[in-house]
Amino acid sequence: MRRIPAPRTRRRTARPLVRLTAATALLTAFAAVPGPAATARDLPGSYVVSRAPGVLPEGIAITPDGTMYVSSDGTGALYRGRVGTPDMKPFPARGLENRPSALGVHTDRRGRILSVGGATLTVHDRHGRLLATRTAPGGPLGAPDLNDLAVTNDAVYVTDWANPVVLRAEIRGGVLGPLEPWLDIRSAFPQFPARYWLLNGIVANESGTALLVASNGTEAVWRIGTAGRDVSRLDLGEESFGPDGMVLRGRTLYAVLNYGAPHGVYIARLDEELRSGTVTHRLTDGPFDLPTTLARHGCRLYVVNSQLDDPPGLPPYTVSAIADPTCGPV
Repeated sequence: MRRIPAPRTRRRTARPLVRLTAATALLTAFAAVPGPAATARDLPGSYVVSRAPGVLPEGIAITPDGTMYVSSDGTGALYRGRVGTPDMKPFPARGLENRPSALGVHTDRRGRILSVGGATLTVHDRHGRLLATRTAPGGPLGAPDLNDLAVTNDAVYVTDWANPVVLRAEIRGGVLGPLEPWLDIRSAFPQFPARYWLLNGIVANESGTALLVASNGTEAVWRIGTAGRDVSRLDLGEESFGPDGMVLRGRTLYAVLNYGAPHGVYIARLDEELRSGTVTHRLTDGPFDLPTTLARHGCRLYVVNSQLDDPPGLPPYTVSAIADPTCGPV
C-alpha cells in the first residue's frame, strides 16, 4: 500500500527454510466458532484499531468467520477484532520486534496470518506464534521495501515498493519456501519506466494463473500471467488508475485510490481473462481519511483510514465500513 519509504541502514540476512509442523497444521483450521449471524444494520459503521499515538493503520484482512486483522505502518504491530465489535486489540504476534512497519496483511485457507514490512514476510498462527520468517534479498535498486502480498494455492507473491520486482515464495505441502525475486517487470515489459513505478497492491485470481499489480508511478494496474510471466496493462479505458490496495472477487475488482482522483473506492467489472474492464462505481463520498486498502466481508467493504498524509495522525485510528453496491440492497 502507498507510503514513502524510510531510508534503510542495514539489510537482514536470509534465514533457513522453516517447516510448518503437523502440530501447527492442526491449529490452522482457522476458526474461532462463528457467532450468531448479523445483518449489516446490526454491525458497526466504524472500527477503532487503536487509540495509541502513531499507529497509522495500513493493511487489512478479514477471515470468513469475521475475524479482522489490521497492520500498523507506524509501529509494525498487528491488531485483531471482529466485524461485530467496534474495538480492536493488539494481536500478540511474536517475532516482530525488529520490524518497525507492517503493511500488507492477508490470511490463507489454513488460517495463518501473513504480513509484510521492510524486508520480511512473516507467517503467524491464530494464537500469534511465529511459524516462519522470510527475508527478501536486495533488489536492482537497493534494499527491498515489501508492500503487499497475494496468496495462491502454491505460492505467495509480494510487491516491492522500492524496486520494480515481484517476489515469490513457493508453498509445497504446507512448507513456505524462500522469498526470491520472481519477475523484474522492466525486463518483461520494455515500456515500463526506468524509475518511479511504486508497486503497491497485488491480487490473484482464484486459479492463481493471473496477478494484478497496482503501480502508483505508472498510474495503472498491470496483469501478469503466472505461467509465462507475461506482462500487460489492464485496460480500463479513460478510467485507468494506479490504486493502492485492491481486492479481486471473481471478475470484480475493488481498488482504493488515495491520490490524484478523489479519494475512495473504485469498482470495476473485468473480462474473463482480467485484461480489460469498465469502472462501474466510484465511492468517493465516504468517511475516508487517506484510505490505503480494503477488505470485503458479506456485502460490506472495510476501508482502512491510514492518516499517512499527516503522520503521526490523530487517534483514534479507524476502519470504515460501507455497503458494497454490487450486492444490491443490504
